[in-house]
Amino acid sequence: MIFALELNDIRFAYPGGSEMIFDLSVPAGEIVGLLGASGSGKSTLLHLVAGFEEPQSGMIRIAGDDVTRLDPARRAVSMVFQENNLFHHLSVADNVGLGRSPSLRLTEADRADISKALADVGLAGKEDRRPDALSGGERQRAALARALVRRHPLLLLDEPFASLGPALRTEMVELVRSLQTRTGMTIVFVTHAPEDARALADRIIFLEDGRIAADGPVETFYGPDAPAEFTAYVGRSPFV
Repeated sequence: MIFALELNDIRFAYPGGSEMIFDLSVPAGEIVGLLGASGSGKSTLLHLVAGFEEPQSGMIRIAGDDVTRLDPARRAVSMVFQENNLFHHLSVADNVGLGRSPSLRLTEADRADISKALADVGLAGKEDRRPDALSGGERQRAALARALVRRHPLLLLDEPFASLGPALRTEMVELVRSLQTRTGMTIVFVTHAPEDARALADRIIFLEDGRIAADGPVETFYGPDAPAEFTAYVGRSPFV
């Protein structure tokens, strides 16, 4: 089996904090939802994979390559945050273009790929707009387009739908699922919303106190045999 992501005995602690330990493997093409209470280690796990934090020990592999000590820019991974991190003085097309070239030295082929990515996320015709002229959902679509043009096999999403209303969240979940079907990319996403995980994930990893407390197919978590840790988190599950 080909693994898009492997964390082998990763150990990390913030100054004065408890040690977190992560061991997991994610097959290529899988969509994994990370759930857990605030402070359980969800975003930290993503930051370790992306290279924004460095583990005290252990190994991180992306597509089989050891990236444990690599700078974030050298890792075959794209990340979309809750705040879309768009530059308000740049057009939507240029914001997306940063994913291809940080200096915005773009070839005609680059610009064609940018136009295609914007079309794929439903923003065709809005290339010249500034982010302030877009809705919250459209700004997140632009951030996704920027990730797409990087052409990396692994996409990390850190609560990308948290600031959106229910209808827009549903729309974005459907968009991400559609993009994954088309591209075959591997996706690991953080959410506090069990309904988002149920709609998007193939597999759920539930974190508690910096450890993986439960891990399994999404249908297990939303059925009568749901892990006790997850049931305690959501309350008596309305999903069964």
